[in-house]
Parts: sequence; structure tokens; C-alpha cells
Amino acid sequence: MIAIVDFRAGNLTSVKKAFDHLGAETVVTSDPTEAAKADKIVLPGVGHFGATKALDDSGLRDVILESIERGIPFLGICVGMQWMLASSEEAPEISGLALWPGECSRFPAAVKSPHVGWNSLQIRNGSRLLQGVPSGSFVYFTHSYRVPLLTATSAECEYGGGFSAAVEQENMFGVQFHPEKSGTVGLAILKNFCNL
Repeated sequence: MIAIVDFRAGNLTSVKKAFDHLGAETVVTSDPTEAAKADKIVLPGVGHFGATKALDDSGLRDVILESIERGIPFLGICVGMQWMLASSEEAPEISGLALWPGECSRFPAAVKSPHVGWNSLQIRNGSRLLQGVPSGSFVYFTHSYRVPLLTATSAECEYGGGFSAAVEQENMFGVQFHPEKSGTVGLAILKNFCNL
């Protein structure tokens, strides 16, 4: 069972519909006890990084960290991926999970922000989440802050400089784009997650 975490800042309906289309068993939950029982966890997030404080307040942060430590596959989407870093300039008083060092930063003034629309992925070899997805595939983004390039970057994108479009290490996965809004490419990525 895949737990889709509800912290009142996610595109829950579209994400659930995408997994339903793939035949995956899912539950949308804000209950830490229920999330702790999941075989996989997805954290979709939209909007302000500050909304992730609700994960601390509810106890979901601890459950997610404990699940990751037990080897449960975790997928962060958009703000959910940004939360996997230590912090974000958008809400510096809120701590991320610090699964990787670094801080999310705003796009430079030289480009229009937010970065909205379709952009292509430069995929690095060896990604399980992006397996079978050709480099150059287009996916749908909408965000004002970006994750820097990391050793865990599995796909990058170019907009005002390179940034991480996807990250992957062991059972930890993140995508800055919205797979649930990225057509057949996005469904293929979510299917890969279901099959991990």
C-alpha cells in the first residue's frame, strides 16, 4: 500500500488519480499511524516551503524519517522533494529532512519566476525511478525555488542555470516536476516507483 501524505499543501487528487490509473493500492492520509504501515510513501507538495512545518507538528516528519531508515521507498514531489534538503531560502526558519546537504534557492532574476511549463530532462545513467525514460523527455514544472545539483541528482534541467529535476539514492527519490501532470512520461515514472 502506498501512503500519499496529506499535509494540506499537496496536489492530492491528481496524484491519487495517476496511481489509481496504474492500479496501485493507495491511501491519502494525514495520520502518522497509518503512514507508518505503508509499503511506500509519497509526499506531494505545492506552494510555500513553510507549509512543511505541518509535518513536524503532526508527527509525520518522524514517521517519514523512520520509514526511510527501515528501507521504505519514499518519493517527494515538488515541495516534497525540496523538503528532502536541509533548508530553503523560501522559509529559512523551517528545517528540511537534511537527507542531502544544501539549500533550495530562488531562480535568478534573469529568468521569469516561477518556472512554469514543460521542460526537458537530462537523465544520468543508473536511475531506477527514471528507468526506460529517454533523456530529453519533457515533463511539467511549476516552481520558484530549485534544488542545486547534487551527487544524488539523477536528472537535471536547465532554466537560469542547471538544477536538480530528480534526485535518487537508495530508497530515497525526489522529483521537482509533477509526474501526475506529465502525461505518459510521468505515468511511466510513477509506475517505476510502484515496482520498486
